[in-house]
Amino acid sequence: MCTLTVMTTILALLSSVLWGTADYYGGKLSKSYPAIAVLGVTQAIGLVFGVLLAIVSGDFSAAAFGSNGYFLPGAMAGVLGYLGLICLYAGLSTGRMGVVSPISGLSALIPVGYAFFFKGDRLSLILSVGAALAVVGAFLASGPELSHGLPIKPLLLALGAAGGFGTALTFMSIGSQTSALMTMVMMRTTTLFVTLGIFAKYRTLGGLSFKQSPVLIFIGCADFLANLLLGVATTKGNLTLAMVLGALYPIFTALLAFQFLHERLHKVQYIGVAAAVAGVAIISAF
Repeated sequence: MCTLTVMTTILALLSSVLWGTADYYGGKLSKSYPAIAVLGVTQAIGLVFGVLLAIVSGDFSAAAFGSNGYFLPGAMAGVLGYLGLICLYAGLSTGRMGVVSPISGLSALIPVGYAFFFKGDRLSLILSVGAALAVVGAFLASGPELSHGLPIKPLLLALGAAGGFGTALTFMSIGSQTSALMTMVMMRTTTLFVTLGIFAKYRTLGGLSFKQSPVLIFIGCADFLANLLLGVATTKGNLTLAMVLGALYPIFTALLAFQFLHERLHKVQYIGVAAAVAGVAIISAF
């Protein structure tokens, strides 16, 4: 495996670990506090963290405007990602998490399609098999409710979430070609305006207090780093590979819930974890 492919693999897998862990703690906190409050506060923390990184690294000098600027892709990624989250939370509120979460996790197929049709990215046959196993594994690890059919409302919301996340990931990869860090800062700046609008309307943090600050800081920083690492991964090697490996985060969320919340994994989830591990092993070997 070439050095760039190794780097892409490592960065994308680290992104998945951070995303999955942030989602676990964010979901756990949202059981006690409004999800929109947890989301808003952690997004703001992520922005502060990103600005500090930009100051230290000097990335503020990156080109913001023009055909290769990060401003527009970052703003679009922020808006579309937030719309995806709205669809996700609305879908999860229907109680059909086994429908919404796995389908929304297929968002990586959109940037993969972009890489294939517009950038001409191609994988060898063996890597394609590994990527397919990883995607299917992530889907199954989310615990899809295959036996209960697909009710229309959760299905549409899940597709909306997948569309929002997938297009956001695509714009993230585009902006990252100029500056991954500033693209993520722009994303968080955009979502901050949405958060401030929500706060202005409800004038409450949903009961969140200083006592929750350690976990909120962790979620905000981990989520930002996950975005950043995936953005950097897209600049180091094959975009398809980066997006597929970056989409494995539901596995880590499920495993953490199993370990610490003692949530029982269904047989299909074990199959999913095994398939994803096999896919990553194939990608790593070849």
